[in-house]
This record gives sequence, C-alpha cells and structure tokens, in this order.
Amino acid sequence: MDSVSHAAVISSSKLSYGGRVSFNKYKNPLLRSSVVSLRNWRAPSRNLGVLAARIGNKEIDFSDPDWKTNYQRDFERRFNIPHITDIFPDADPIPSTFCLKMRTPIMEDFAGGYPSDEEWHGYINNNDRVLLKVIHYSSPTSAGAECIDPNCSWVEQWVHRAGPREKIYFQPEEVKAAIVTCGGLCPGLNDVIRQIVITLEIYGVKRIVGIPFGYRGFSDEGLSEMPLSRKVVQNVHLSGGSLLGVSRGGPSVSDIVDSMEERGINMLFVLGGNGTHAGANAIHNECRRRRMRVAVVGVPKTIDNDILMMDKTFGFDTAVEEAQRAINSAYIEAHSAYHGIGIVKLMGRNSGFIAMHASLASGQIDICLIPEVPFHLHGPLGVLRHLKFLIETKGSAVVCVAEGAGQNFLGRTNATDASGNTVLGDFGVHIQQETRKYFKEIGVHADVKYIDPTYMIRACRANASDGILCTVLGQNAVHGAFAGYSGITVGICNTHYVYFPIPEVISYPRAVDPNSRMWHRCLTSTGQPDFV
Repeated sequence: MDSVSHAAVISSSKLSYGGRVSFNKYKNPLLRSSVVSLRNWRAPSRNLGVLAARIGNKEIDFSDPDWKTNYQRDFERRFNIPHITDIFPDADPIPSTFCLKMRTPIMEDFAGGYPSDEEWHGYINNNDRVLLKVIHYSSPTSAGAECIDPNCSWVEQWVHRAGPREKIYFQPEEVKAAIVTCGGLCPGLNDVIRQIVITLEIYGVKRIVGIPFGYRGFSDEGLSEMPLSRKVVQNVHLSGGSLLGVSRGGPSVSDIVDSMEERGINMLFVLGGNGTHAGANAIHNECRRRRMRVAVVGVPKTIDNDILMMDKTFGFDTAVEEAQRAINSAYIEAHSAYHGIGIVKLMGRNSGFIAMHASLASGQIDICLIPEVPFHLHGPLGVLRHLKFLIETKGSAVVCVAEGAGQNFLGRTNATDASGNTVLGDFGVHIQQETRKYFKEIGVHADVKYIDPTYMIRACRANASDGILCTVLGQNAVHGAFAGYSGITVGICNTHYVYFPIPEVISYPRAVDPNSRMWHRCLTSTGQPDFV
C-alpha cells in the first residue's frame, strides 16, 4: 500500500471537484472542508510572500494582510445554499403552515395556514449559522491539526443552520413530494422515510409518493410509485431495510427530470451516499436549467460515515453496535481455542471509521487494520509477526479489518459496480489464508476463525441513537424544501443540524486521519505497533 504521508507541498496542489485542495499523489487527502492540513509541513522559507495555496477557486497569498477576509468571503460564497429565488426572484413567500404552538386542524383553504402566532419562537432565522470548526489549533504539529496557513491562523467558517422557517415558498396543496432511496441498505432508512412523510403531512401536503428501487424507479415502466401517508409508514421504522427498496445506477438525469415533470413532482427527497448525492445535484441543476420550481434535498446515507464535514451519518452507530456481536463471537472462538485467532471484517471501502470505533468499543481487538494506514503483512514489522508474538504471550488474538484495507496485496481489477465504485478484493479472506499459511510454515499451531457480518449489520433496525438522528434529519429535510432551498443536503455538525450545498460534501470521501486523537486512542486500546 502506498504510504500516507502527513506532509504536503502546497505548490503540488490541484483543484478538485467541489473546489477543494487535493494532492494527486495521496490516496487519503489530509484535507477537511477546504483546509490545507499542514501537520508536519515545514515551509522552505519563513518569507510568507512565497507561500500561497489554492483554496476554493482562488489562490491565497499569505503575505496579503487581507487574506483572511478574502478567504472568508470565498468560503461564504461556496457554502451559500441555492434558493428558489435565485431562479424566480419574484417568488413570494407565504406564512409557514408549520407551527407547534397552534395545533388547530388544517383547513381546506391553506392560504392562511395555521393561525398566526408571532410569539412562538420556534422558527430559524435565515441568517442563523453554525460554526464549522470549533478547535483553534495553535500549531500544525498538534494532533489532528487542520490549518489554512503555516501559522495555523484561526479563520471562522460558518454554515447554514437547519430548521423550520417562518416563511415558506410552496403552497402545501400544490406539492407532490417524492422520496427515493439509493445505493445499498443501511440501518435507519425507514426511520428517515417515516419522518419525512409525517413532517410533510404536518405542513399540509396530501400527495406523497415513494419511488421504488432507487433512481431506476423513474424509468422502469414495471415499477409504480407508492402512495405514502402516516398510516402507511407508521410502523416501518420497527424493521430494517427500505420500504421503497434500493438499487444502484439508473436512467440519465434528463430522463429522471422528464419523469418528474410528467408526474408533477416538485419536491424530491434523495437518501443516499456520495454517488447518489452527485445524482441529486445533477437533477437540481437540470431542474434549474429548465426553470422548474422544484426543491431537491438530500439526506446523507452511508454506513461508512464517510461524508465530509459531518459529525456522523445515520446507520453508523447501529453498525458499530452490531459489530460488537461479531467481535465478541470472534473473541470467544479465539479465547476458547488453543492458539486461537479470530478475524472480523467490517464495512469501510475507503474509510475505516466502523472498524476503528468498533475496536475501541469492544476492548477485545488486538489489531485494527484500516484503508488509511499502511501496513506490511510479512517481515519483522509485519502483522503476521505480531500475531505470532500475541500467540506466544497471550495465547490468542482478535483482528478487525475494514473491507478496503490491504487492497495493495490483492490483484487489482477494472471492474466497477452499477454506482461506479471499484469492486474490491476480499482482504478478509486473504489475511485469513495468509495467517494459516504463515503459522503452518513456522510450525506453530493456529486455529483461525473468520467472520464477515456485513449483510447482517446492514439489514438491522436502527438503534435508539440512530433513530433520533434519522428523525431529525428527516424533519429538517422537509423544512429545507419548504424554505425554498434546493441542491442541499442536511447533516449534523458540532452537534447542530445544518444545510450544506451538495458539491461541498461529495468531492471525496471523508477518511480517518492517522494523526487524529481518535486513531491514537484506538492504537492505545489495541496496543498494536506500526506495521511499516
């Protein structure tokens, strides 16, 4: 595996999709939210006149005394969320039909909405913001430091707060809302669907449908849209999976928007990961190009927790919790056998968050391998040599690997799935085979057990923590659509719920920072050495 360096030469940067700095030689960009990470970076000269970084769409000259102000302006521009008035400047807002203080029944005439109550302070002001970064790093060498310039200057970065607005831009009786779930399964999908439907009904929407089996439901004539209501979704959160079904790939963006026009859909809620959100953003742009009054809102769905700038995504907590069952089984098998070794493979194509957090939570893992951290299998510093040490000293060992780890040990293929993701080799099986082979060659008995709980974890019902997250994400998705925003996704940032423009969260997957305190905590828990 290519080494993941903590150094970055600014002059080698290039502009990536979404306007971030990326470094083309590194598999794991050490960048977060348009910030150049300079942990171990040392300037060749202290003359700041020669230092510059291309962040966003502009090159920053640190010798300019106004560079902070210019950076903040550029950040504000890029994180400004699209609104219906960008295309329809004469669009008139109406009083919100959402109010939790006055709960009189909705009347047939929605013009007045709920009775006005100016004393209710439950609405979010459009100018409310949430601070994106809360730690002021004093040095680029601080653990997990995320810096803009070599001096780690503090620059405030604010994003839009999510929630209900006092004025809305859609008449509820004119809304036809659609929900679509794409990609793979993830705990909490039904919870989000349920809460979107319930919140839409509170606003007064009567026409709500589900698009079956992802984006392909827009084009497959054999798939009919599913009418949704509170009665239909009332208990769907009690089981895993998706009420609407999921799939990867689908028709062209133009065909999807054609279908939306034919069906009269003017609110679309898209549940999915990076690829799905890229599709949602393309749909948003096509609707704008056609001057359609449509709100397209995403809800990030990735069990791997690999969406940029968000504290976590729904399904992650459940995955970590369910992984404990597999890890505990592996521990019992290993601990009960003579020279037992238990290997557990968990999800994590590009990011090892599940493996890291599951290892921390269990306290039973001796070795945790993730895609972001390079390692050797063989040799004096390799994983297998450490396994031999564990067998000699402890009598057993438990290994946790993320599915994307160790791909350099496997033959690369050009195969991709319907979402365009590279089909990974099975490193879990590979390390199982290599472990058995190694101990046989050195003449030491080893009883190796391998567990892959991937599909059992994906199909689980969301736990309480994810259930709350899904509920609030679903509610805020509807609030954002009625507020007139489109091309946005909703997430949790520093414990607050916010709206992001989609391009800013999909440019590359969020990854574990090998210099972060959380990874250091994992290493402290496992006691594993560097395998390089």
